Amino acid sequence: MRLAVRPTPTLLKSALAVGLMLFLAACGRSPTHDYRGIPGDNDPHEGVRRAWALPIQGMDVARYQGRIDFAAARNGGMHFVFIKSTEGKDYIDPNFYDNWRGAQAAGMARGAYHFMTWCSLASEQAAWFAKKVPNDPDALPPVLDLEWNNHSSCKNKHNRADILEKVRVMLAAMERHTGKVPIIYTDMNFYRDILAGERFDSSFWLRSTAAEPHLRYGDRPWTFWQWTQTGTMSGIRTEVDRNAFYGSESEWVQFLLTGCDPRNLQWLGPQGRCGSLK
Repeated sequence: MRLAVRPTPTLLKSALAVGLMLFLAACGRSPTHDYRGIPGDNDPHEGVRRAWALPIQGMDVARYQGRIDFAAARNGGMHFVFIKSTEGKDYIDPNFYDNWRGAQAAGMARGAYHFMTWCSLASEQAAWFAKKVPNDPDALPPVLDLEWNNHSSCKNKHNRADILEKVRVMLAAMERHTGKVPIIYTDMNFYRDILAGERFDSSFWLRSTAAEPHLRYGDRPWTFWQWTQTGTMSGIRTEVDRNAFYGSESEWVQFLLTGCDPRNLQWLGPQGRCGSLK
């Protein structure tokens, strides 16, 4: 049984704003209707066909996408964007603030993600994230990007216990800074090596570009699915990662209003960790 969201004046105002945003997005090109089965992907894979029909579509971006026209992307069907903010203890994406402001100006739901590295302390990385990423009550929950640093000079994998300790320190610090339960992004390798079988309060954003997530991550529930890295979108000149939210438009509105996956409201809500339920 899900917790009811009490219709306070502030909440009703927020709901109306979210409803308007969904209506305006629906007026643009819908990725599930205008691409005739292949919604904006230069290298579509049949294994992710179900993602094409999910109603809430989004993307994630970093400096590699260059200058982005977020209004065009929103009119092209993008409901949300996750934006790279920080990495390790001392790197900030040079396009972060422009992307952060641009997405907000276009009325697109946006969240920041931190890429975790394994050669610096979690406390140092947490301090860097808190220093550089605004605590914006209108933003999506922050994301902790968990992967092996295979394309970095930092390749120290440590052991599983040490890694899990760093992850939990970072998640707790990100929640303190933003007031929202962070989302965990991961890929199949890191999940298999470290996260499988572990319990987290965080919801998951899973990368699976050739099959549905349950075929790669077992019974792990997911909130977001990164279904291609070769996506195309109005307002972006390069290929871009495309993503989908698991549920319906009404569940998306619940997520926007609370910052929590609607399926987790019954146990995170009583802890005072879901926005409109606090």
